[in-house]
This record gives sequence, C-alpha cells and structure tokens, in this order.
Amino acid sequence: MTERKYGVAVIGYGGMGSWHVKELLEMKEAELCGVYDIDPDKIEKAQSLGIHTYTSLEELLADDRVWIVTIATPNDTHCSIAIQAMQMKKNVVCEKPAAMNTRELSEMIQASEDNHVIFTAHHNRRWDQDYLAVKQMYDQNTLGRIFNIESRIQGSRGIFGDWRKTREHGGGMVMDWGVHLFDQLLTLTKEKIVSVYAQLSYVTGHEVDDGFKAVIQFADGFVCQAEVNTYTFINLPRWYLQGEKGTAIINDWELEGKIVQILDDSDDNVEPVAAASGISRTVAPRDERTVKESKIPHISSNVQEFYQNIFGTLDGEDSLIVKPDEIMRCMKLMEVVIYAGEVNEVTHCTI
Repeated sequence: MTERKYGVAVIGYGGMGSWHVKELLEMKEAELCGVYDIDPDKIEKAQSLGIHTYTSLEELLADDRVWIVTIATPNDTHCSIAIQAMQMKKNVVCEKPAAMNTRELSEMIQASEDNHVIFTAHHNRRWDQDYLAVKQMYDQNTLGRIFNIESRIQGSRGIFGDWRKTREHGGGMVMDWGVHLFDQLLTLTKEKIVSVYAQLSYVTGHEVDDGFKAVIQFADGFVCQAEVNTYTFINLPRWYLQGEKGTAIINDWELEGKIVQILDDSDDNVEPVAAASGISRTVAPRDERTVKESKIPHISSNVQEFYQNIFGTLDGEDSLIVKPDEIMRCMKLMEVVIYAGEVNEVTHCTI
C-alpha cells in the first residue's frame, strides 16, 4: 500500500459514528477531515474533542480533501445521502443495513457504477473472533461436513435507542442484528438458499420486531438457524455446530466452549442407561476413547482491516472484502425473513 493518506468524513456522530471516528484517528493511512450531524449536541461534543465539524452536508461533500464518506445515520437516510455523495464522486461506506430494501440498494449500487466510485457496507462482524473460529472449522472440515449451524444473539433489555424502535426509520432486530448474523452465515457458503421459515417476536410491544427466529435451508441440505432475542434472562450458546464427524459449541464472545470430534463410530457393546422412567441406548454416553475433545481456536483479528482494505482498493492493490453483490444477497435474505415471519409459513426462494 502507498504511503498516502485518504481523507475520510463521517456523517452522523452517534454511537457508531463516534466508533468510526475513533478507529480512523488511530490509523496512519487515514486523515479524519471532520464530521457532520444534524444534532447540535453531537456537533458540540465533537468540537469539544478537537474534531472539525461541517455546518452542512453540502459543505462536507464540497471538501476536496474527502475521498471517503462514512454514513452512520438512521437506516432510512442511507440511500439519499449515499447517492448524493457518490454523485459528488465520493467513495461511500454505509453503516449496516446499507439500505431499507433491495430497491434502494439497487439504486445505490447503480450510483456507484455510474460515478466510478466505491460503495460498501460496514459488515464489521466478519472480524468477530467467535465467527472466525466458526469459519475456520467450516473451511478446514474440522467437524466433517457441517449440516447444521445455530447462531444466536441474546439480551434482556429490549430494543435500545429511539429510531430503532420505529418502522419508518428501519428499526427492528432483523435489520439491526439480523444483518450481522445473515452476513456471517452467507460468507460460509456460496450454495443457494431454497427456503426460509421465520417467526418475528413483539414481546416488548414495539411496532417493529424485538427478536426473530429463522431457519434457512440451502440447496445442498445445509441448514442454518439464526435467532435474535432481546428479552431473555438465560442465554443459549452463541454458536452450535453439528457435523458428520463432530460437534462444537461456543457459548459467548469470550470463546468459552469446546469441540468434540468422533474417533470411532462403532456402536458395539453399548449398554442401556436409565432415562427418566425407562432405559435407552440412544442417549447412552460415549466411551471417552471414541471421541476427542479440544478447545475453540483463537484467531487474531484486526477490525481496522475493513478500512485498510478500502484504502488498498483505492490504491489498486486490493479488491473489496465486503462486495456490493454480498450486501445485496444479505438484503434479499432480510426481506425474505421479514416476509416469512409476517405470513408465518415456509417461503421458497432462490437467493
């Protein structure tokens, strides 16, 4: 990568906007040109930290130092801001979800192509260590052919924030956390999705879903179960993987869990065990000599690789990690999950 610095401006200085600012200030390849927000309090906060602020979106987009615009505003504003920025020949990073629907996303991708600029989304959970451990097990056949993966996010405080609770601004957990779970699962396989069954929950009484369960069936028989629950007080595992040669469990982001691989699949001399009011051979424990237990792999991760990849792509030395067609595939899946949850039936599709 060249030694040049790329100017970046951030639109929206809330939770994620301030996160982007913090990361960019730590990167030698980036020059933070400034931030813009419609909230005077957030502008004042940025100024108090010595960060340059713009008085308008137009002023930001007119700044010749700005190569990349990062959009961290409510979901329903992403499309219009991104297209306006790309028409000014700015490269665009959009917070997830990139758009409200596939129609908006198509317009954004088209604007990128028409103006010969980069467009990508901040699918940052590809750098989570729990996901990287799952991806390594999948890629390296640690469990043999994996036929089922369960992926969960759980909390007990309902939906945080204000606009995230409203339909008009693109709130709800399918849009907020589902985008992460689906993006992670879709990077594991190129197989087509053939059906989706989903349930949306409204436990806390908001107009948007505060959780969901989705069963995603792929053409090769691979099944993924994705779940977000914002009102539970006893958590299930973050990940549960079943393969033809073993099982793995990851309980949390600290990677507490284990891998159990089968060494001997013979069922000779299995003694029945007491099972409640009867006996069973099916649930009899395995002889410890027939299985091997190991720890979950810890894989180093650098979240700044997301921006480094964009800088490398602008230099012509790299290609985007988070590609527009991958963003579109994830958006299509979100739309199908919402539809399947609303009609409460299996929805056949090709994604």
